[in-house]
Amino acid sequence: MSPVLLLSLLLSVIPRAELVPEKPKRSALNQLTRLLLRKYDCGVRPVQNWTKPTTVYLDLIIQSVLDVDGQTQKVTTSIWYRQIWTDEFLVWDPEDFDGITEISLSSDAIWVPDVIISEFVDVGKSPVIPYVYVNCSGTVKNYRPIQVVSACHLEIYAFPFDKQNCTLTFRSWLHSVSEVDLALWRPAEEIASDTREFMNDGEWELLSVPSHYWTLAIEDRDYAHIQFNMLIRRRPLLYVVGLLIPSIFLMVVDVISFYLPPNSGTRITFKTSILLGYTVVRVNLMDEIPATAIKTPLIGAFFAVCMALLVISLAKSIFVVKLLHYSEREVKEMSISACLLDKYGSTDQSFIDSVFTSMKTLDDVDQSGGYEFDLSSETDLFSLTDVPNSDSPLEKILQEVVSLKLYLQEEDSEGSSQSYWLELCLKVDKVLFRIYVVLVLIYSLTLLLLWSSWSSI
Repeated sequence: MSPVLLLSLLLSVIPRAELVPEKPKRSALNQLTRLLLRKYDCGVRPVQNWTKPTTVYLDLIIQSVLDVDGQTQKVTTSIWYRQIWTDEFLVWDPEDFDGITEISLSSDAIWVPDVIISEFVDVGKSPVIPYVYVNCSGTVKNYRPIQVVSACHLEIYAFPFDKQNCTLTFRSWLHSVSEVDLALWRPAEEIASDTREFMNDGEWELLSVPSHYWTLAIEDRDYAHIQFNMLIRRRPLLYVVGLLIPSIFLMVVDVISFYLPPNSGTRITFKTSILLGYTVVRVNLMDEIPATAIKTPLIGAFFAVCMALLVISLAKSIFVVKLLHYSEREVKEMSISACLLDKYGSTDQSFIDSVFTSMKTLDDVDQSGGYEFDLSSETDLFSLTDVPNSDSPLEKILQEVVSLKLYLQEEDSEGSSQSYWLELCLKVDKVLFRIYVVLVLIYSLTLLLLWSSWSSI
């Protein structure tokens, strides 16, 4: 018998069913998932009795504060958020499915509560978690990290020693408390003190997260709310070193500059340089200070007052310099010989020789006992006109000596008046300096008391 005929006989004898390959058996997990979702309607609240509310338990862990924008009144926070509720349509016996007690299902395939954050203002960069965990008793656990951009009433008046209280209020957008109720998964005291996951190396320090439950009546219906108060405090060291200390140093240098002589132009030049440098520093640090449309932080007023004090200091110095030059006259500071040359420099050499000859004649007259006189006395100088031969050059010389003496006395009186005026201006400068120092000290003490009280709270 040929092989072909033998093969055909064998095929006719073997049943056709035995030749068809057996389909692989579905896994217990696959069977369970298909069984749970076969007739499941994700648009229906998962309760057997529709009058029974679905209680959604909430839990919150603050991970970090990413940004605090005082101008737009927004806070960006990274949180770990948990929702737990019971779905009465997702219940099975683990013994029927190889002991499976918990599975993951797509969050789009089952009912998920419409719990939102009331302060939510923008979509953060949150990772998409498309699955939830469901156990055999119907408990659904929805765990996911969220980056929340929420509105917050920021009080930045005490910057950089400010504390903020930002709220995250969870509520059902559509369902009233008779349909969806909210509750805390953990005790409120435990949530408030749970800071173990917070990134504590940044600008902000997490103090506590107190929470409370309350209901709000809207159109004869009560809506459940759970509010978490995120209490945070700013660490001021960076701003103290970068903003306050440079300003304080410039103010100290300005106070020290009062020890420069007021009658020199270096004081005004130095104070002008300080004011210009402070203006440059203030402009460069403008972006470091938070700003709002309603309030200005106290540190902004601090910078403005410091600049005003620098302007007052410069104006005071200008006033003192103006007083110093108010009665000044152009007087040449010369010696007696310089005055003589300036006064008689136009005479010829013969006149100078005659002066010395006449002085010798005066000496001869004095030695002969004809006349005695004292050049320091104006009476004796004028009485020399009684000497015989008074029309001689001697009389002219004596008159010139008298005029020279009067000229020198006038210069001495002007010098004494100028020294008196300088002393008076120095006293005015000291008085104004003391008033300026008192103003600076009062202002500094006030700021220190305010900031110390805020930082100690």
